[in-house]
Amino acid sequence: MDEIVLIAYFVSLSILFVFGCHGFIMLYYHRKYGKANPVPKAGLNEDAFVTIQLPLYNELYVVERLINSVCEIDYPKDKLEIQVLDDSTDETTRIVAAAVEKKQKMGFDIQHIRRSSREGFKAGALKEGLKIAKGEFVAIFDADFIPKKDFLKRTLSFFTSDKIGMVQTRWEHLNGDFSILTKAQALALDGHFVIEQSVRNKAGFFINFNGTGGIWRKSCIEDAGNWHADTLTEDLDLSYRAQLNGWKFVFLKDFTSPAELPSEINALKSQQFRWTKGAVETAKKILPLVWKSNIPMRVKLQSTFHLTNNLVFPFILLAAILNVPLIFIKNSGPHEAYFAVMSLFVLAFVSSFLFYLYSQKDIRRDWRKKIVLFPLFMAGSMGFAVNNSRAVFEGLMNRKSEFVRTPKFKVENNKDSWKGNKYIGRKKLDLMMIVELIMAIYCLVGIVSSIYFLEIAALPFQILFFTGFAFVSFTSIKHAIVTTKN
Repeated sequence: MDEIVLIAYFVSLSILFVFGCHGFIMLYYHRKYGKANPVPKAGLNEDAFVTIQLPLYNELYVVERLINSVCEIDYPKDKLEIQVLDDSTDETTRIVAAAVEKKQKMGFDIQHIRRSSREGFKAGALKEGLKIAKGEFVAIFDADFIPKKDFLKRTLSFFTSDKIGMVQTRWEHLNGDFSILTKAQALALDGHFVIEQSVRNKAGFFINFNGTGGIWRKSCIEDAGNWHADTLTEDLDLSYRAQLNGWKFVFLKDFTSPAELPSEINALKSQQFRWTKGAVETAKKILPLVWKSNIPMRVKLQSTFHLTNNLVFPFILLAAILNVPLIFIKNSGPHEAYFAVMSLFVLAFVSSFLFYLYSQKDIRRDWRKKIVLFPLFMAGSMGFAVNNSRAVFEGLMNRKSEFVRTPKFKVENNKDSWKGNKYIGRKKLDLMMIVELIMAIYCLVGIVSSIYFLEIAALPFQILFFTGFAFVSFTSIKHAIVTTKN
């Protein structure tokens, strides 16, 4: 039995080591291409007709803010079309109708587009709008975004050739300092945008449209086969199909699109579940096409890492489970050589730390204050292992589920609150919360055992696992109780 545990733990850490140390590769390319940036052309596409699509589903708190901000974008009205793709089933529809009528009287070409069903969810809405879109270019904003006034003039100037199909902007966080939860999210997203997206783009690898805050060439969408609704990450799916067809993407690290982060943990868990499951579904669909294509091997390998990185969550969970018996195994037999080799896996932790350190140093003057949150971020990633492992397994088993959108609360600063928001609903203690609580208690046993056997080297990771599961379970239960009272 001991041998089985040792082998399973070694396999788990080996997989986590490979994905973790991939950060060193990203940092290598970051150093190599750090000063290279896409070059815009002044006056390019200033006369292009643009369609802005706003896909919505029950967004009564933020929809007016979105429409107002889009109508404030600095661009000629006679060259701009706005589609409000409204699949709502509540009073959002009434608010949209009033806002659209008001903007039409002001001279905006804005349409309130309704469908008879939510077939295809967001992908279906975008595809339906594209059928009648007049624009040569199509910008997309989710309901939680507030695009900057110069968004179109800045992004359109980067379509410097006919093969550039999409320009993506970096997300900026409206409520990044609202709570520990949003601070950890901001750190994670900064790593993705500042290092992953930026480096992959500069090094010639494939990147992805992030679903919002970007602008497409309409012909690129159509050439790639249009929006598909067979995965929960329609943006990632279309991005790869387009780039496999030879289209080029541009990522703008230094131009941002402000957006609101989920400030309630169960909403965040729903978002993470959708992103994780959708990525696994997309990997199953797209990876065979990647490896059959004639793109360079380096791009195939990088694409594989990109599309499969969510597979780490089941192995994080397995490592958490095996951590406790491992303490007793280590103190019951001669396994010195085994544990000496295992000590090398700490390099994956170093890689992750440097990855997020450089992402903060690249964009923030107060990066020292931000990077202090790294241990909490790591603990939170471990705490989400139950939620995201379920998403991985459902994606692998082809279990289909509804596109559950992340509710928006219009939380922009510390004076705002998500409590009482109708989209929170009445939540009950579900099985995942109970499993997370059990894992927290289980990891606490690991901490006590490490102290008892004086396994000091094991303590930091035992504490991270306990902190992660305890924070996620406690906060999930707390937020569920708050919503039930409301």
